[in-house]
This record gives sequence, C-alpha cells and structure tokens, in this order.
Amino acid sequence: MTVSFVCRTESALPPERLFDLARSIDVHVNSQQETGERAVAGVTSGLIEEGQEVTWRARHFGVPLTMTNRITHMDFPSSFTDEQVRGPFKSFRHVHEFEATATGSAMTDRVEFTAPFGFLGRLAERLVLAGYLEKLIVHRGRFLAGLT
Repeated sequence: MTVSFVCRTESALPPERLFDLARSIDVHVNSQQETGERAVAGVTSGLIEEGQEVTWRARHFGVPLTMTNRITHMDFPSSFTDEQVRGPFKSFRHVHEFEATATGSAMTDRVEFTAPFGFLGRLAERLVLAGYLEKLIVHRGRFLAGLT
C-alpha cells in the first residue's frame, strides 16, 4: 500500500534560489549530516538535472542503505520530481514544488512510497517509516529555508 504525506516550507528566498538549493547535491549532503548521507555514484556534486541519477549511501535505523534516484521531471523554477530506481523501497517518489509568495517563496514536498515485504512492510510504513521520512523532509526544508 502506498503511503503519502505533504510538507510545506516557507522561505524568504526567491523561488529560483530555493529550487536550485533543493536540487544541489552538496546542500543535500550538508542537510543530512546526522545520517552520514553522501553521494557515491552518478551526480555526486553540483546541481542535478532532469534524466540524471544520484546514488546515496546513508545509515538509517543503524542500517547502511543505498538508494539510486533519477530526476524524472524538471520545470525550472516550478517543480522537479525524483524517483527511486534502485533501493530499499518497493517505490519512492518525491515531487518538489515551488511558488512565489509575498515574503519570498514556498516549497511543497509531496512524498509517496511503498515499503517491500508485504504485510510487514505495510506495518513498518504506518508505525515507523512515514513519521521518520516526514521528519527528514521537514528538517531538510527548514535547512534549505535557512540558507541565504
């Protein structure tokens, strides 16, 4: 069963700047220092573009995990989508949307994912994974909004 959630982050930055920060490999690594996340293959620094892939390696729940994501859609500076092509999830899709506001911009993250392992995966989705992933996305959004 697919689980989804939405996070919205307000920022004083213009949407074009927030868009580029959100697709920066280097900024992503800095925002995820707690998990030791690093880019190990594909695009490993700079700005990722549509059609490109990045392979991340990190430690979550004490377990080392590797996940390769591809940018499947990009419409600068309005939105981009990354999707898992290899990794721990049965499916994982993250849509990043950006809009101008009176005080700067807003970024909306729409995440949907499905865990593997049937019934046990569905249980993990509801009890652990959804909250954990949402916390990571909220943290990342606040990190991006705080950059100048």
